[in-house]
Amino acid sequence: MLKIEAFPGMPVTAAKLLPLLKYDPGLTANILKLTNSAYFGIPTRVSSVKQAIILLGWKRLLQVVMTICMSPLMKKAIPGYDLSREGLWRHSIAVSVAAEILVKALKIPDAEEVFTAALLHDVGKLILGRFVKEDLEQINLQKWSFPSELVNAVQWHHDPEACEKSCTLSDIVHIANTLGLMTGFGKAEEQPAIEPFGPVADRLGLTAEDLEAMAQQTASGFKKLASFWGF
Repeated sequence: MLKIEAFPGMPVTAAKLLPLLKYDPGLTANILKLTNSAYFGIPTRVSSVKQAIILLGWKRLLQVVMTICMSPLMKKAIPGYDLSREGLWRHSIAVSVAAEILVKALKIPDAEEVFTAALLHDVGKLILGRFVKEDLEQINLQKWSFPSELVNAVQWHHDPEACEKSCTLSDIVHIANTLGLMTGFGKAEEQPAIEPFGPVADRLGLTAEDLEAMAQQTASGFKKLASFWGF
């Protein structure tokens, strides 16, 4: 039986981020480039990591760094899911944008986990893509040391009704994932209509009009990030 005992780690820079951030020229350059992108809309030119922390906040900056560090891992083709090179990354970015829109609309405070869950919601495909065609039934995934709410969000984002506890994050990632597909960032045959939102949208108090507007905002937000990621 195949066993997946470890997940491909982030670059070493991520593990040493806090003490060494300002001493990594490549990461620093990318932080400044992304911080100055149209997505954040900062009116003044950001020229240092210290200034980025002041303008974005430390938690927001960590999200930026996580996104940059995950990029090399998630820009690969995944044959088992028929995802082209950068297909998973484009979808993950779109879902992260949608999740941020949802968090703002729902006025959810301290929602760093939402961004993380949205960015990583399909992370299992990095591993499963190697085996899914021939060995799906034999795959035995190990639990990683993620918070239970984050695990639930990743595990149940395609089937939020099966989530039994700590499910708000799962609901949000489900909506964000569907918005990402609606805006064209995912496999074409998976793109849903508004109806699949169903009871999840009701639980979050979102109308069809809300969701249509959020889909447009997601597409717009993704386009603002497109030049940075080379899409």
